[in-house]
Amino acid sequence: MGNPYSNRQESIVSISRKRKKELRRLQADANQLWENQQVLVGHAADVAREAGRQLGHFGREQVGPVVQDTYNRRVQPVVDRGVRFGHHVVDDKVVPIVGGVVGTALTAWDVANAKREGVVKKVNKKVKKATKPEPQGPGLGSVIAIILGAAAAVGVLYAAWQALRADDELWVADDPLSAPDA
Repeated sequence: MGNPYSNRQESIVSISRKRKKELRRLQADANQLWENQQVLVGHAADVAREAGRQLGHFGREQVGPVVQDTYNRRVQPVVDRGVRFGHHVVDDKVVPIVGGVVGTALTAWDVANAKREGVVKKVNKKVKKATKPEPQGPGLGSVIAIILGAAAAVGVLYAAWQALRADDELWVADDPLSAPDA
């Protein structure tokens, strides 16, 4: 005896001409839909590319000048004021103070050298032996350089603080940006 399910398998596998025609039409419709989607995706990519190009033009032509103008009118004057104030502090405050301190230090240095030379001469007379003191610590040039460097750093920090402090009006545009007319 044969397989009782063989007729069933043949009926499942064998498709009528009508069904085959419907399946071919369905496959053709699916292929047509796929092609249409590819064309649509291509058009969408073209539109997105053009939108990006237009956005770049808008940024260069509209946003850039507004930002540059706002920077020139609001930020740059504050920075310039801070730099001028820093120069004022260094030139009119720090340099005279440092000059007075350096002058006093040099005077004290001269007095100490004179006393030391007197003591050394007395010791040399008694011992008849020349001795040279070894320098200790930073020299006078190093002290002056440190003082001037610290003053310059304070001036720069103050100028930066003036430029970057929280000033609400500094960062708010006068007129809100509106979308361009097409």
